[in-house]
Parts: sequence; C-alpha cells; structure tokens
Amino acid sequence: MGLSEDGRSWSDKGWTARIVLNEDGGGWALAMYPDGSDEPVLVVPWVMGRNKKDPKPLNKADFASQLKAARDFVARHKQQIAAAHRVTRNVADAEGPVRVVFDLIPDEFEPEGELVAWRGQEELARERCAAGFKLTQSAAQSWVDGEYGPVSGGADW
Repeated sequence: MGLSEDGRSWSDKGWTARIVLNEDGGGWALAMYPDGSDEPVLVVPWVMGRNKKDPKPLNKADFASQLKAARDFVARHKQQIAAAHRVTRNVADAEGPVRVVFDLIPDEFEPEGELVAWRGQEELARERCAAGFKLTQSAAQSWVDGEYGPVSGGADW
C-alpha cells in the first residue's frame, strides 16, 4: 500500500495508479486500475519531471485526485448502463397516477426483467418478467388494470 520505490505506482483503497509510457507518441500517462483488473478504467496524460525526460513521481495528492476521477467515471458508466436498461411509463388507476418502471437485469446466462409500480414514493407492486418484455403504454396499463398479476412472455400484451 502506498508509493512504489520508483515513484511510478501507488496502491490504496482498492485501486492502483501506474505511470506508463504513452504508446500514442512521446510522453507519459497515468493509468488507474481497480484491484484485480488488467485493464485501466481511466488513462490521462502525465507531466514530465524536472529533467524533461522522466515522469513526475506520484504523490498522495495526485493519487487522491485521480482516484476520485476514476471512481466518478465508473459511477457515471454504471448510471448510463442502468438508464439504457430502464423504461418508464405513466398510467393511472382508480386512485390516480401510477408510474410503471421496467428494469432489465443483465446477466450473461439468464437475464431477466423487473416491473415495479409506484405511486409517488410508495411502491405498489414488484414482479419479475422475461428480459424481452416490452413495456408499452398499453402493457403498463394492462398490468395495473390486472392488479399487478404475473406478466406473461416477452411480447406486448
């Protein structure tokens, strides 16, 4: 944990920062790796040291700054994936508006979907369904009208 002897890597809090030679042309880059990964999550240009040949050594402040950037990048990426796998439809029942949300739960072998009905902040119902389910306006209304019963198949109702 901490700085390496050569000043070119720093490990802490589940991450490793490594200063590497920039393969796209001269200079240096800093690569941020989550522990256990061979691929960097973030690669940024790195500054030269005083001799204009070697990279500037890492320090605690540099590591902390790049760690925050890498974590922010990972969080934004996860949010993008979640948004791409979410569909929302607004319908109504006798008591008022209902927001129906379909989330695709990715899995390499058995992906599935989940429908959740909300009235404001109150969860009304939750149901697992096929990953191929298409949440259309009519499908959402049918689910609400059917009192949140099991969802069939992967096609529209």
